[in-house]
Amino acid sequence: MKIKAGDIILGIFIIIAIIVMILPLPTVLLDIFITLNLAVALIILFNALFAKEALSMSSFPTILLFITVYRLALNVSSTRLILTQGNAGDVIQVFGSFVGGGNIIVGIIIFIILIIINFLVITKGSERVAEVSARFTLDAMPGKQMAIDADLNSGLINEQDARMRREKIQNEASFYGAMDGASKFVKGDAIAGLIITFINIAGGIVTGIITQGYSMTEALNIYTLLTIGDGLVSQIPAILISLATGILVTKVSKEAEVSDELLGQLFSLPKVLYLAGGVLIFLGAFSPLDFFIVSGTGILMVVAASRINRQLKLQSVEEEIATEDFEAEEIRRPENVVSLLHVDPIELEFGYGIIPLADVNQGGDLLDRVVMIRRQIALELGTVVPIIRLRDNIQLNPNQYLIKIKGYEAAEGEILFDHYLAMNPGFVEEEMDGIETIEPAFKLPAIWITESQREKAETLGYTVVDPPSIIATHLTEVIKRHLDDLLTRQDVQVLINNVKEEHPTLVEELVPKLLSVGEIQKVLMALLKEGISIKDLVSIFETLADHAATNRDPDILTEYVRQDLKRAISSKFLKTNETNTVVTLDPAVEQKIMESVKQTEQGTYLSLDPEVTRKIYDVLDKEMNKLVSLGKSPIILTSPIVRLYFKRLTEEHMPDLIVLSYSELESNAEIQSIGMVSIN
Repeated sequence: MKIKAGDIILGIFIIIAIIVMILPLPTVLLDIFITLNLAVALIILFNALFAKEALSMSSFPTILLFITVYRLALNVSSTRLILTQGNAGDVIQVFGSFVGGGNIIVGIIIFIILIIINFLVITKGSERVAEVSARFTLDAMPGKQMAIDADLNSGLINEQDARMRREKIQNEASFYGAMDGASKFVKGDAIAGLIITFINIAGGIVTGIITQGYSMTEALNIYTLLTIGDGLVSQIPAILISLATGILVTKVSKEAEVSDELLGQLFSLPKVLYLAGGVLIFLGAFSPLDFFIVSGTGILMVVAASRINRQLKLQSVEEEIATEDFEAEEIRRPENVVSLLHVDPIELEFGYGIIPLADVNQGGDLLDRVVMIRRQIALELGTVVPIIRLRDNIQLNPNQYLIKIKGYEAAEGEILFDHYLAMNPGFVEEEMDGIETIEPAFKLPAIWITESQREKAETLGYTVVDPPSIIATHLTEVIKRHLDDLLTRQDVQVLINNVKEEHPTLVEELVPKLLSVGEIQKVLMALLKEGISIKDLVSIFETLADHAATNRDPDILTEYVRQDLKRAISSKFLKTNETNTVVTLDPAVEQKIMESVKQTEQGTYLSLDPEVTRKIYDVLDKEMNKLVSLGKSPIILTSPIVRLYFKRLTEEHMPDLIVLSYSELESNAEIQSIGMVSIN
């Protein structure tokens, strides 16, 4: 593995910190390391100052740990030199004498003030802000995730944008959580600097008197001066790092530098500068304050406000002109016509009375339910539902909603806001007062009841549903009925790519050597059209690969796939622990159907005598009514070769009819026929 230069530098930095703690350093080398410490602190401060968002310095907690360890190592080394030699280099000597002006008392006072500023003001504030930011960020994560799902579901963003936003939220949570802990490094560093200072003064005086033979006054002067210098060269970088920490954790704007943000917010309103300048001019003229300094500052602020006001007016005119030019140019652009041709795969339009159900700010959860619909269908049927676009439509009745598939109306319904839909499952004898209606998804009789009636209805055994659930259920059923129309070649290619990740050999053999993407699409569409899950794509592709070499007819291939998926088909349409009641197809009718199958270059079609078709429909209706009256699903069994053509024959007349072949039944399935479709 190649070692990067950055890795070497980082490793050397950590090793130096450890060596400095253990081995005594020459004063020249200590001066270099102290200067390096100050330089790194300045670099960190300016990076934090000009970062556009906190995540621009996501590694700041780690940097804080490294620089704190490095600075403490310098403290250990300087303490060793002060106590052993009475000399810790030119940098510490200069800081101790220059900052205090040669006066020990002044130096001590300035040093104490710096510690108070760092520890009580900057460090304590940064620690508290980091703690609150971490808590708020973690608490806000679920809401932000739901907002992303809502934007994704409404089409405002795509899957890639949603993925990037989710990753950013996770990074923010990790960053602020780490900053909450890392702020303790700053606090601990300030405390350690204070303790080290007292140790240096006390230890230096004792060492100077005992080992160096200094008098009390000499030892106090020498070691106090060095200790103050040592403390200053530690506290000044510590203050810079604490300030950088505070800037990062208090950064609110996500896309602006601190300088832009501060200047924009402080000096964006000329009237504020006018008022402030006027107050200063008044104080300079009518108070003992220096007129030229105070009133002069006020005059400068008034002049600045006048210039800012002029620039804002000019900017407003330019923006207005630019907006008009842009709008005019947009109207002229030919691609604007092209954008009007876009058709959303699925749309849910609703009247203004339903808007509260879709508005998160008003407590509506319809957007969340729409997201769950896509997940539910993906888990149940193995296909990805396109983005469901929600929009209000003032042309609809207030409580009306409309479901569109590829721009065409597929279903519509109407709800009563603040009411509940109560449906009798069949065994409830007591009737309830309400507004009679029809449940939109399954066309069942129902009544609208009020909130006060809800508890009674549930106690009696009624199935009670709220308006968002009604819309979500209706939308789910409509999508399931049109899944085959919604499955595009691009969707199929995505599914193929997913399978290819774990089964590359299978996909390479099948596509495009044996079948094209379009032919696979036709097979999957045929399965979805009859409610068969395509989640087990590996088994489907295995079957297609086995039979596509001899027959590429999508209809025939679909029947092969259905037979290999018999376990899934049986579990979906049949019950395992009881006898399943069905209707069968007379072999004579099967023979007539097969004799009517015509083969062409475009495929096969059924050319059955209309009179025979009418008789089949009449008998089929009679037999299916028997099943429905018994509360059973309308299932008919046929031979494998006839199943496809009988389904085609009846799909317009009876779209909910389940047509199964004997080859699609599990061996342990218990079947009982209560009738036969015969025309004799």
